[in-house]
Amino acid sequence: MKYAIITGASKGLGEAITKRLIQEQIAVVSVSRTENEEIKRLAIESGIEYNHFSCNLSLEKEVQEVFMDIAHYIFQKDPKEILLFNNAGVIEPIQTIGNLDQTPVIRNIQVNLIAPILITNLFLSKAQLTNTKVTVINVSSGAAVRSFEGWSIYCSSKAGLNMFTETAAIEQTELKTNNKIIAFSPGVMDTKMQETIRSSTKEAFKDLEQFKEYKEKNMLLQADVVANALVDLILSGNVESGKVYNIKELLK
Repeated sequence: MKYAIITGASKGLGEAITKRLIQEQIAVVSVSRTENEEIKRLAIESGIEYNHFSCNLSLEKEVQEVFMDIAHYIFQKDPKEILLFNNAGVIEPIQTIGNLDQTPVIRNIQVNLIAPILITNLFLSKAQLTNTKVTVINVSSGAAVRSFEGWSIYCSSKAGLNMFTETAAIEQTELKTNNKIIAFSPGVMDTKMQETIRSSTKEAFKDLEQFKEYKEKNMLLQADVVANALVDLILSGNVESGKVYNIKELLK
């Protein structure tokens, strides 16, 4: 049996990925602070094995405890493959350096970088003791390779996630495992994160008007379109471990 774990599954891209995986008859484990009742209903109606784990990814101890429980739950079923979508992310703080508050800075790094590292480390460690293949999908951003004034922390955490992905992939190849790990840049989507960006100030975020224009001119990608392209890639079996995929190349 194939299992998928999706962090940030309650909304946005995570919700869209989870719904598509349910359509594909893949057992899903949703991880978010609050459960998405529509996803739960869809899974039940589809007869899909489904479980939700509540977790605040900004709390290191909680991440360790919850994902140990998830690992125990899944590995005892001797799964053929685990798809691990490290999707959850936060954009805040949107602010220039010199005006940053400590708490949102730490939360950003915890959610965007530390949590994916800890979760990936745990599942690759457990996989060493089994015949289970683990495919890790780290949701990155174009901000990982392009600087935006006011986004120093977000850019840095996503750049770190890309480098972690590339390094982990090299190590898994060296160990001759079947595991694969990729990063995925989903483009500019019509999600709550974009609402957060548009509600910032010109002083904090120089490119504010450009992002407002994306919405006004209907230039934002829909989450389900992005999710379908990503899941199509993963299920194709043609994933190149260590690669940072961009939604633009998947929608050609």
